[in-house]
Amino acid sequence: MQLKKATVFVILLGCTSLFSDMTYEAARSINGPYLEVLGASATTVGWVAGLGELLGYGLRVISGYLSDKTKNYWAITLVGYCINLLSVPLLAFVGFWQLAIVLMILERIGKAIRTPARDAMLSFGAHQMGQGWGFGLHEALDQTGATIGPLLVSAALFIKNNNYQSAYIILFIPAIIAISLLIYAKNIYPHPEHLEIKTKALATKGYPKLYWQYLMAIAFIALGYADFPLIAFHFKSTHLMADDIIPLLYALAMASDGIAALILGKIFDKIGTKALIFTLLIALFFGPMVFLGGMNWAIAGMVVWGIGMGAQESIVKATVAHFIPPEKRGTAFGVFNAVFGLFWFAGSALMGYLYDYSIIILVAFSIIVQLIALVLLAAISGKIQQYFHTQQIR
Repeated sequence: MQLKKATVFVILLGCTSLFSDMTYEAARSINGPYLEVLGASATTVGWVAGLGELLGYGLRVISGYLSDKTKNYWAITLVGYCINLLSVPLLAFVGFWQLAIVLMILERIGKAIRTPARDAMLSFGAHQMGQGWGFGLHEALDQTGATIGPLLVSAALFIKNNNYQSAYIILFIPAIIAISLLIYAKNIYPHPEHLEIKTKALATKGYPKLYWQYLMAIAFIALGYADFPLIAFHFKSTHLMADDIIPLLYALAMASDGIAALILGKIFDKIGTKALIFTLLIALFFGPMVFLGGMNWAIAGMVVWGIGMGAQESIVKATVAHFIPPEKRGTAFGVFNAVFGLFWFAGSALMGYLYDYSIIILVAFSIIVQLIALVLLAAISGKIQQYFHTQQIR
């Protein structure tokens, strides 16, 4: 019975994410080209994408700490979702790239507020299902919305002859549905922390050393992973494809993300971090495929890029949940995401600059830092598995 309640809870959060991703991932699929239309440069696009991620991840330390301290998981999550989602359709009413940037960054701030509390609640529900499967199922639903959203705005751009305002306005609908679902879930599960059956674990004052080593390895993934606005900017500025095709490729990447997360979640619960290492080997090649190839390579590259994103949003988080006890998990997710965001910002800003200077150097940078992440993760993979076994978490 408890397993059924936990599963329904994870699905409800997943459906909320489905409609929220339909909103803001749809926007992210066209934000790059929209900024280009408004007159921004590639350096600006890379800088804005990086700054948005920096704030979107960095502020999670505060949000995560507050969620653990106050236990007001729902209130923090609701406030974050409202800011996150309602900022998106307002982009339809801007006329300058400077104002568009403000709303894009505000959307990231909203996500920063709600994510640690949401992830903590998700880990409570996923505990009985298996953390990998629980986070993987949530990510699959999440990316279903992230697939539908870009298709929606692609159709809007096609019908309205590349009118970006019309594409943004239509996103009011999924935003309202997501907020309504979240309120419904809150009423049904007012205390989601009760879904996790408490188990004995070694008491520690801080986080284990392996947590920080794992965090450093994952940080290098963020450093070398190009954000989609820069990829979309490349597609448009090189005239590789029509404007309404770009969000279709993003939809393809999000579909790959969701499928990969579902599969990797199950594999992770059986073989642990080896699943992440395998995925890193695949994702390593997205850079040359999307930035140096033609249309066919771009399509294949977006599939590979999506597989890497699927791992980041599912089994990377599932590993964090295994390291940390429930009462500290909001803060742990916040710290983890803050460091991830700092490296993402540095990488995005640098890759935006490198794009204007040399695309080949950009690609080389992406591959090298991801190789560093692969080496670091492989070095501690065995220790992580031994730690999980010792703590009797897995």
